[in-house]
Amino acid sequence: MTCAPSTLSSKSCSGRPRCALSGSRIAGTSLRLVALTNSTAEVAHAQLTHAGLRDLFEAALSADTVRALKPAAAAYRHVAEQCGVALAEVRLVAAHAWDVSGALAAGARAAFVARPGMVLSPLGAAPDIVGADLTEVAELIIERDLG
Repeated sequence: MTCAPSTLSSKSCSGRPRCALSGSRIAGTSLRLVALTNSTAEVAHAQLTHAGLRDLFEAALSADTVRALKPAAAAYRHVAEQCGVALAEVRLVAAHAWDVSGALAAGARAAFVARPGMVLSPLGAAPDIVGADLTEVAELIIERDLG
């Protein structure tokens, strides 16, 4: 997740070469890049380090810390609290409809990475950013949130 105002999930990056490019594009702006995972903090740090992405993220946060896994609202509120911003300033970036729906229902913003085989839920709110891959989503976030 990104704090004020955007976010990438560690799962959306793991093993994906475009993530480093997309993450560094966002990291080169005033946006804050934070990972939020349902894994423990130790696993999150290990995943990002193993993928060579740890330095792109300000923090790697675990929903396990608040004992409420995503898509529970408390997980997304945890990001806002740790970043010292309002939940409405947090934007989740994910390729999982359940995660996007959870963030939106909690009051955060969201961007959906429409990788092959991934579709948005027809129920509930829709994210204001949808892109075919992380590169497109990163560009749309920069355009919308900083433009």
